[in-house]
Amino acid sequence: MSLYLIKLLYTIKCIDLLKKDYALSLINVNTLYKEHFMSDCNTCPSKNSCSVSPDTCTIQLNPHNNIKKVIGVISGKGGVGKSTVSVLIAKELRKMGHKVGIMDSDITGPSIPRLLGIKDAQVVSRDNIIHPAETEDGIKVISFNLLMEDENQPVIWRGPIVSSAVKQFWTDVSWGDLDYLIIDMPPGTGDVALTVMDSIPISGMVVVSVPQDMISMIVAKAVNMARKMNIDVIGVIQNMSYIVCPNCGEKIRMYDAENIDGFIDDLDLKLLGEMPMIKEISNISFNGYENSSNAIDEIFKPIIDNILENLN
Repeated sequence: MSLYLIKLLYTIKCIDLLKKDYALSLINVNTLYKEHFMSDCNTCPSKNSCSVSPDTCTIQLNPHNNIKKVIGVISGKGGVGKSTVSVLIAKELRKMGHKVGIMDSDITGPSIPRLLGIKDAQVVSRDNIIHPAETEDGIKVISFNLLMEDENQPVIWRGPIVSSAVKQFWTDVSWGDLDYLIIDMPPGTGDVALTVMDSIPISGMVVVSVPQDMISMIVAKAVNMARKMNIDVIGVIQNMSYIVCPNCGEKIRMYDAENIDGFIDDLDLKLLGEMPMIKEISNISFNGYENSSNAIDEIFKPIIDNILENLN
């Protein structure tokens, strides 16, 4: 059995074949296949902002793909709305006419398929290439839940194997021509986040936080990690910033605004925008984006404009 077939079987869940003897091979499989996925500066999304020599570059590119910009969405912590923001960015870019894809790199806690209303879709493999699922409006999607027969079953893998799967989402998936690939980053600053930042040419990182002091401290770790990896931080989106009174329309803030301003100033971040706690956003996975798009557009369109303006 070839290493490529082993790698493909691994990607489509045949984990029983990959225990013990195959585990080490999988960890090193991208190195073994570098001759097939060599870096090409001319087709790399970072070609205009990268200072790394091609001889020392660790990024592997799929020759079948032409991706212009890669936007990572990170928080450092789960439960702050990172996946929701990833979906909103993709949806707004698609409405603007761009070709868009979403990579759900949170292997152990994927939520992108549900948020996009395609939880029953399946990715397919043809000619040893993985082809992503696609939403009705043409957003290409890869998520480990789309490879699972039962989305409620856990992925009980150690860090190196999870990291290898994420790399395959970049090197082995036929994304084709994309203007933007949105990467829903895993929470934390561990193996998988490091793998994404080290092996994928991210054009810029959008940070998602909520206006609460303890969470801001954890999000700061993710910001500093991105900067240590020489990845541009586009700015921060404050989710759950306020609620709107249904009677008078007044914005009611539940957290001290001074703490939030201090967090942004201390990290030298640009505030891309604030998102309120409203049912149109909270219920996207139930009602779908399209049924709430007008209310969401009013909030998120200025945010997407700020992202594009600050994206290198």
